[in-house]
Amino acid sequence: MEMRWFLSKIQDDFRGGKINLEKTQRLLEKLDIRCSYIHVKQIFKTSDYPVVLSLENHCSTAQQEVMADNLQATFGESLLSDMLDDFPDTLPSPEALKFKILVKNKKIGTLKETRERKGSDKRGDNQDKETGVKKLPGVMLFKKKKTRKLKIALALSDLVIYTKAEKFKSFQHSRLYQQFNENNSIGETQARKLSKLRVHEFIFHTRKFITRIYPKATRADSSNFNPQEFWNIGCQMVALNFQTPGLPMDLQNGKFLDNGGSGYILKPHFLRESKSYFNPSNIKEGMPITLTIRLISGIQLPLTHSSSNKGDSLVIIEVFGVPNDQMKQQTRVIKKNAFSPRWNETFTFIIHVPELALIRFVVESQGLIAGNEFLGQYTLPLLCMNKGYRRVPLFSRMGESLEPASLFVYVWYVR
Repeated sequence: MEMRWFLSKIQDDFRGGKINLEKTQRLLEKLDIRCSYIHVKQIFKTSDYPVVLSLENHCSTAQQEVMADNLQATFGESLLSDMLDDFPDTLPSPEALKFKILVKNKKIGTLKETRERKGSDKRGDNQDKETGVKKLPGVMLFKKKKTRKLKIALALSDLVIYTKAEKFKSFQHSRLYQQFNENNSIGETQARKLSKLRVHEFIFHTRKFITRIYPKATRADSSNFNPQEFWNIGCQMVALNFQTPGLPMDLQNGKFLDNGGSGYILKPHFLRESKSYFNPSNIKEGMPITLTIRLISGIQLPLTHSSSNKGDSLVIIEVFGVPNDQMKQQTRVIKKNAFSPRWNETFTFIIHVPELALIRFVVESQGLIAGNEFLGQYTLPLLCMNKGYRRVPLFSRMGESLEPASLFVYVWYVR
């Protein structure tokens, strides 16, 4: 089965100083880690589609068994603990997994073996999972990289069904050996390099396997990268630091406005079809859209830090998508009127891959000394824009609504 969906994936990432893992592990074994405050109905309040619970697991096998018990007690029948009868060797669609919670973690054995163990007592039963890189035979030029064995409790392993975490080695290795239910996590630096050197192999990989991109370890300040470059090659999960506002989070929130905010978006056909040779950096064919936006006026724009309605306001319209489509245009500055400025300016954009394009409206107050001050923004997929006269709501840097602040625009596009 082809992997057809973009998934809304946000990583709440914490990076502190060095921690004594052994001591911490001993302390955790004495703690009750139950999460009984979670109400399953609240999880599916926004969307009926499945939730992937990704575990950062450094616990002992005894504590992993406690985790398994708590997961089952908390989520009950919503926790997917066995493969679906209709999907023994292919990934189900999100529709088939509605109201289900999937655990993403290391796993021992096959789904068939998991089913055979169903109902049996798994306490105290665990196996070693080797991680790291083995040294190849040959002349020893460098120190051998250590391999470590991570013990996996069978009780927790058997809760992993369609989202088994597997270390990415190479595209060739994945084609030959990777199983349909194995997911890869690739760091942004490696992923960016692969997207430039082996873009067709990368896109082929994301057609078959769920692929997650995560921030590099040097982002100690919890900064974010631009997720667009990885959506362009079909990566289903692009992990961001949720606690850090800014452009990447604006794109994330805007991207998943599509499909009713369900958290799942069907990938464009050229990222799903096996015979497609799509390359986001080299667009040879397609059906471009000519987008015209007439920016008419602003309505009760947010106040600046000086709390004055006499700010010098301007609007920037940005396009994010494949490299050739990325551009921005700016209105003139309306002096001393941030309450109801009128621009009546028209902007035209030629967008070659509209299926991947996002439009971002940014309102700023001009500052000659300290630079422009951000007032509000709104981001949405191009193909979600309706034609005609429209009101564009504005949101703060933290993603909060600035109602009634908005822009009044006229939108038209032809293909």
